Amino acid sequence: MDFKRTLLAAALFTLASAAQALEIKFADVHPDGYPTVVAEKNMGAALTKASNGELTFKFFPGGVLGSEKEVVEQAQVGAVQMARVSLGIVGPVVPDVNVFNLPFVFRDQAHMRKVIDGEIGDEILAKITDSEFGLVALAWMDGGTRNLYTKKPVRSIADLKGMKVRVQGNPLFIDAFNAMGANGIAMDTGEIFSALQTGVIDGAENNPPTLLEHNHYQNAKFYTLTEHLILPEPIVMSKITWNKLTPAQQVMVKDAAKVAQADERVLWDAKSASSEAKLKAAGVEFITVDKKPFYEATAPVREKYGAAYADIIQRIDAVE
Repeated sequence: MDFKRTLLAAALFTLASAAQALEIKFADVHPDGYPTVVAEKNMGAALTKASNGELTFKFFPGGVLGSEKEVVEQAQVGAVQMARVSLGIVGPVVPDVNVFNLPFVFRDQAHMRKVIDGEIGDEILAKITDSEFGLVALAWMDGGTRNLYTKKPVRSIADLKGMKVRVQGNPLFIDAFNAMGANGIAMDTGEIFSALQTGVIDGAENNPPTLLEHNHYQNAKFYTLTEHLILPEPIVMSKITWNKLTPAQQVMVKDAAKVAQADERVLWDAKSASSEAKLKAAGVEFITVDKKPFYEATAPVREKYGAAYADIIQRIDAVE
């Protein structure tokens, strides 16, 4: 009898363990080896170990599960369990995140990191989680500092006048470049290389790793350090998946995501530095400018889009 009881207990234990085991599909549009993907893989390995194999991970880098918009839609129905997403995707549903999309809202990279590591960063994550978005926001990845790269040098704001500059398809970004005297043009990333080559655009804007990896530097040899956008990007989990986790597992996932936030930062800085060195070796000129005229020119854009977030903007400014 005891033997049967032991067998039954073992069978029930196996069933319970199987019920708790959860495979997590993690999507990222960045390629394998990119800082965000490396940090995500490290996080997955740590969580598999910490949960004794109850949580396992399968990674889908390089946009294999679709665009960020498509991945978010899959996560909302629980078909994808985790992802790193750009704030541009979140903005239409959770307008409060747009405060981070405002031009020059952060003084520099160190300032942005202080903000996302503190209570403002946690508040914005909570706003995403508490919204109708269907996702739980866990931590922030550093998406880099965006600067201007052009075919002719921009050494002052006057040089930007009339230049056709590619921006992400967000009215806020178009208005920001128009306010600086350029002509902001929305275009998919995949079209930039040929648009630079054929003269459809005079430049674009992004961080050093993107300028290098997409080969845009071959047609745009001048990199002006405007630092107009310094973008954090959230790691999110499907709410459907989150609700399947035990409270202990939820704590584990949150803790591991915060470790990934710090991990990715170290990886990002190394990647950025090596990309800068390679760009300079390839003949790209890095130009330091007085940022004040650019900041002042975009004041109307911050007023137009930031009016609803005046309180948060003030608090961001106050972070030392």
